[in-house]
Amino acid sequence: MRQPSLFIPHGGGPCFFMDDPAGVWTNMAKFLRDLPNRLSEAPRAILVVSGHWETNGFAFTGAARPSLIYDYYNFPPHTYRLGYDAPGDPALAERAAGLLRDAGFIASVDPDRGLDHGVFVPLKVMLPDAAIPVVEMSIDHRLDPARAVEAGRALAPLRDEGVLIIGSGMSFHNMRGYGDPRSTVPSEAFDAWLGNAIRQPGPARAQALVAWENAPAARFAHPKEEHLLPLMVAAGAGDDAPGERIYGERVLETAISGFRFG
Repeated sequence: MRQPSLFIPHGGGPCFFMDDPAGVWTNMAKFLRDLPNRLSEAPRAILVVSGHWETNGFAFTGAARPSLIYDYYNFPPHTYRLGYDAPGDPALAERAAGLLRDAGFIASVDPDRGLDHGVFVPLKVMLPDAAIPVVEMSIDHRLDPARAVEAGRALAPLRDEGVLIIGSGMSFHNMRGYGDPRSTVPSEAFDAWLGNAIRQPGPARAQALVAWENAPAARFAHPKEEHLLPLMVAAGAGDDAPGERIYGERVLETAISGFRFG
């Protein structure tokens, strides 16, 4: 059965596996835990586009047993011992890279790269048994939204092969803005624009997302767009039907959302 493509927030570092007395991450964790119940059937594999890996062109993890990259800093010692022993899928990595090459992109398979926290942290909440094969995809270091959308479009056939495509990032990613009440209004303005763009049919949605810098408070929400580009890939991999918001709340004084396509 055809899988959707998703854009999910991955939180802050290993936030879901730390004490959280104020409940900052409670609802986001619940959203991630409930995501498998939103699928018609379990995917045969998962392709996760992470905002934490930039390469020349696009790249895919090709290890049969990928390691983990603890790319967060100054967190409690136990968070550097988190495990997520999901198998890789070298054949899927080669298939995905081939689809991108056929579409004119530079694409490679990295046999040594592990899964960064934009991948293993949300998946450890979503699918703690780590039974489904996982491949991570990078974003092109040029951070071109049009290329990201087109790359997603090239990868769309994987959905018919039982692959769940997930863009992992944050719909608002201004590190200095988190926790500041002055961020609420501009983050909500950007979030409202983003929701409206997602609800448009495929071609209009792509056109709006490519021009995302024209949105209200765009560069306040994303001083650098590496955490937004996974959304572009997920949107491109969706079909022409309107997308939908499947998660939304205020986190650390800012509006954060998740979306589904297809």
